[in-house]
This record gives sequence, structure tokens and C-alpha cells, in this order.
Amino acid sequence: MNSSSEKHSQNSAEAGDNLEEMKGAPVAQVSEVEPLDRGNLGNARLQGLPRDTLHGDPTGVLFDWINSGFFFSYILFQVPATILSKLFPPRLWLGGAAVGWGICSVLMATGFNFGSLMACRLALGVFEAAFGPGTVLYFSFFYTKTEVGLRLASFFGFGAVAGAFGGLIAFGVQHAHSSVAQWRLLFIIEGLPAIIMGCVAFIWLPDRPEMTSFLTEDERKLAVARMNRGISGDSGPTINKSHIVAALTDWRVYVGGVIYFGLNCALTAMSAFLPTILKTLGFTNANAQLLTVPNYAVAAVVLVGTCWISDKQQSRGTYRVTFPTGSLLLFVQNVHVRYFATFCIVSGTYACIGVTIAWYSHNLGSETKRAAGIPIYMGIGQCGSILGSHIFLATEGPKYIKGFAVCCALEGVVAISAVILSVSYRIENKRRDRLYGKPVLNEKVDVSELADQAPTFRYIP
Repeated sequence: MNSSSEKHSQNSAEAGDNLEEMKGAPVAQVSEVEPLDRGNLGNARLQGLPRDTLHGDPTGVLFDWINSGFFFSYILFQVPATILSKLFPPRLWLGGAAVGWGICSVLMATGFNFGSLMACRLALGVFEAAFGPGTVLYFSFFYTKTEVGLRLASFFGFGAVAGAFGGLIAFGVQHAHSSVAQWRLLFIIEGLPAIIMGCVAFIWLPDRPEMTSFLTEDERKLAVARMNRGISGDSGPTINKSHIVAALTDWRVYVGGVIYFGLNCALTAMSAFLPTILKTLGFTNANAQLLTVPNYAVAAVVLVGTCWISDKQQSRGTYRVTFPTGSLLLFVQNVHVRYFATFCIVSGTYACIGVTIAWYSHNLGSETKRAAGIPIYMGIGQCGSILGSHIFLATEGPKYIKGFAVCCALEGVVAISAVILSVSYRIENKRRDRLYGKPVLNEKVDVSELADQAPTFRYIP
């Protein structure tokens, strides 16, 4: 009888796990189209955007500012947007953000000068600020610390897949015969999916586990129990002001910002300038667009594999030290070696960012501290995106020594910071084990007052 009860309980838990896997899928589908709208500027550059709207932009400075304009609003709105997201149903908040950025991307096709393009990029940053960190918070409602890495890898991996599709779409548009300029057609084609998926999210994206109408009462209990494994979630739309202060004063959040800064510098530089860099290797515009596809396809595989292993081993810092490499190879003048180096940079950067996001989705403790801390480190990190938009000047091609040198130096900073952070988590876990004893695995931890400082809370190193 006892064995039968345990088996029933195990089956129920497995059914709940499978159910949550299915329910969390729509947000990943919405996220697949996000990088298309953020990263299509690099493809549009080779399709005549500077010539038609920026008077040719011979130095590349105007294009760099349009590329970085997105990040100004993205940085400024991340923290307030993510905290406010706790007060609204996720399907309305995330779906509305997707529709908003899709509209902004389509409006990029109407740009006629520097000011109009910059206005669209700034608005795009506002809507994506409401989506990016909010999605990480949303995933933490449904997945435990042993699952969230792989699920966030799926979310972020869609970005790599979208990058691959973006290259394919740009290649197709490059060969299109239309009365509309190729770069305008590109913005329209890549903006519409976000609007469609945002509308789908309004209907199909589940709200918080305790609030969603998708679940039965038994399923809801299972979902809430999973939400409280080794941690505890809020009940309903609440904000703990003291936890916002705790996030603002937590030094580890700012170390995460330094790590994210270095990674985002490389990611943005590659997203915006990879087609241009490939063109300097001797490829035509069309082939340069097409040759970005394998980079992102490989990056998606490496990202998912890395985060899966990280989940299994419950270790994050190790993989952020292992992967930051590749920029040195770009100093070699051999075309084949430099093309291989782009694979190392794109794959390593995506893998490190995925692990970083998973790390902080648990280690900040409470929901409110996650809602404040995640956008803080991401906001600091996006400053690296602004830097990445300005280090590959057109006048410095084809070697781009300064750009590659900056990326290489920042990768070293990322590795050192990851070691410091991982060691600090391990030391603190041992200290709490010594003072309070080892906690029961997956037992609910009350983080309502102390967040990650609760005696029975343990960090993932």
C-alpha cells in the first residue's frame, strides 16, 4: 500500500512536470522572433539602408548610433518594467510587449532619415525591455533550479535559431525583385511574426501557476509545489520593497553586470557586424548573409548542451570560465581560421549568456528581488551592447584590430569575474551548512523576509 501510494505520488509529480513543460512552451515561441527584430539591422546594412537614409554613411558612425539607440531605452526601462510586470497577468504583459516591438520593427521600413530610424529603435528598446527580463522571471514561476537552465537555454537558443533564420531571410530578400527597397522589405517580413505571436500569447500563454485558468485544481497544486522547491514564490501580484533595496545593494548583482557587460559587447558586435565581417573575408553580400546561418545553428546546439550539463551538475560558474575564447583567432589573417573564430565567439557568447541568466534566476531568492536584480545586471550588461555597437568602425576594416582586441580583453574579465562569483557562492553555502546544518533537498524555503539571505537558502555555484 505504501509503495502504491509512493508510485502514485511519483506519477502525479511526473504528470505535473510534463504539464508545466507544455504550458511554458508558448513564451519560447514568442521569444523566437525577438532577435529577428533586434538583430536585422546588420543585414539591412548590406541591403542599402545607409545609402537610402544616411547619405551613404561612409564612416559608419551614424549606423553605429542607430544600432546602439535601441540599448539606451532598453537599459533605462528594464528595472521599472520588470518590477511592474509582477502586477499584471503575464499573458497580457509579455504578449503586449511582443506586439509593440513587432509594430516598431515594421515601422523601421518607413524610415527616411537618421531621426526616424532612431525613433523606431528607441521605441523598440522600450517594448523589449518589458519582455526580456520579464521572461526570465516568468520561467522561474514554472521551473525548478534543476530545470531552469535548459528551459532558459531553449528560450535563448531560439535567439540563435532566429539569427540563423534571419540570415536565410536576408539571403532570400537579397534576391527578391520588388518595387520596395530590399532593406524595407526585410523589416516588414521580420516584424510581422512578432505581432502575430504576441496576439497568440494573449490567448495561449498561461498566467502565474496559482492564477492561470489552464490548470485544474490538482494541477495547480502541483505547479505551486514545484514553484516552492528550495525556494518560495509570492502569491499573486505583490511587490516587497525591502527586496528591491536588497537587490540594489547586493554586490553579486553588480558582478553579474560586469560579466553580462563583456558578453553583450561581443554578442552585439557579432549580431550587428557579422555579415560585414564576413564580407571582408572576400564573400559577396548575398553569401555573407548566408554564411551567418551556420554560426547561429552551431551556437544553438552548444547553448542547449552547455545549459543541460549545467543543470545536471548544478554548477554555473565553471562554464562561464571555460567558454570565453575565440577572439584571438580573429587576429590571424587566414580566411578559414577567421571564419572558424566567428563560430567560437558566437557559440561561446551564447552559451555563457544562457548560463548567466539561469544562474540569477535562482540565486536572488525571492520573486521581487529577482524582478529587481535581473534587470539591474542585465541593464549594466546592455551598456556593453552600446560599446559593441561602436568598436567595429567601417574605416578600420578589414582587420578590425581594435574591435577584436576589446572583445578579447572583456572575455578575460568575464572569466575572472565568474571565478570570483562562483567561489563566493561556495564559501557562503559552506558557512550556512556549518551554522545551520544542511537543508532538506527541495524543501520549501521561506524567503519572504530575507530573500537569498534566509538561513536555509542555498546558492547554485
